[in-house]
Amino acid sequence: MPVRTRDADRSERRGDRPGGPPPDSEEIPEGGGGDDRPRGRRPGIRLRRRAVVLLVVLALLLGSFGVWALYGSSWLRVEHVSVDGARVLTERQIRDAAAVPVGSPLVSLDKDAAERRLRQRLPRIRTAEVVRAWPHGVGLKVTERKPELVQEEAGKFVEVDAEGVRFATVGKRPTGVPLLVVRRDRPAADRPFSAARLRTAAVRAVREAPAGVAKEIRTVRVRSYDSLTLELTGDRTVLWGSGEHGEAKAKALAALMKAVGDAEHFDVSVPSAPSVMPS
Repeated sequence: MPVRTRDADRSERRGDRPGGPPPDSEEIPEGGGGDDRPRGRRPGIRLRRRAVVLLVVLALLLGSFGVWALYGSSWLRVEHVSVDGARVLTERQIRDAAAVPVGSPLVSLDKDAAERRLRQRLPRIRTAEVVRAWPHGVGLKVTERKPELVQEEAGKFVEVDAEGVRFATVGKRPTGVPLLVVRRDRPAADRPFSAARLRTAAVRAVREAPAGVAKEIRTVRVRSYDSLTLELTGDRTVLWGSGEHGEAKAKALAALMKAVGDAEHFDVSVPSAPSVMPS
C-alpha cells in the first residue's frame, strides 16, 4: 500500500496537479505579458505630445507678435536722427545726405546704404557710421577730412587731405594751410606718377617737416616726384627732393638751420649730405 506523505496530502487539498500550473495562476500568453508595460507608458507619451504642441503654438504666437512689433506697430519706428562729428558741415546737410526715412521701421534701416550716400554726396566726409538707437533713434557718426594743402583754381581753392584726396572747393583759402602748386616739366605721356601720387608726396613732406618749419610753410611747389620745394616765410626755401626718407630729411634740416640760421636756401634732398644753397 503506497505511503502518502504530508506534502502530498497538502498539495491534494490545494487542488495541485502534477505538471500543471497552480490553480490561482493565469495562463501568460506568448510574448510575456506585453500588454501591461505599454498601458503604463501611454499617459506619459500623450502628455509629452501635448507639451510639444503647446510649445510650438506658443513659439508661433511669440514669433508673430515679434514680427508685428518690429514691422507693423508704431513702437519701434524712426522718430529722430542725431549727428555726431560735424565740424564744417551742418547737421542738416548730413541728415539730408543720409536720407534716413523717418517713420519707417527701425529694424528695416539699411545702414550700409545710408553710409554710402553720406560718402558719395558729401566728399568732405572721410568715414561714416550709421547706428540704430533703440527704440526710436538713428545716429550718424562722421569724420570729416582735414585740409592739409589747397590748390588754387579759377579764383577758388580746392582742399586736399592727408591722403592726397581733393574733397571740397571753398571760396577763401583756409588759414594756415599751405598752397600746393604743381608744375610738371614732362609731357603727360612721360609722367610716371599720377597727380594723386604727387599730392600725397607733397602732403607727406609737410607733415614730416620739423614742427617749427611746418608752421612757416606757405607753398609747396612740385615739378616731379623727385623735386619738391618748400617755400617758407621770409623768402626762405627748402629743396626737399622726393617724398621719401622724410624723417631723415627733417632731422637734417633741423640741424642745418641750427648751424646756419641766417641762410635762406636749404637742400636736404640727400639727407646724408645736407647743404646751404646760394641765394
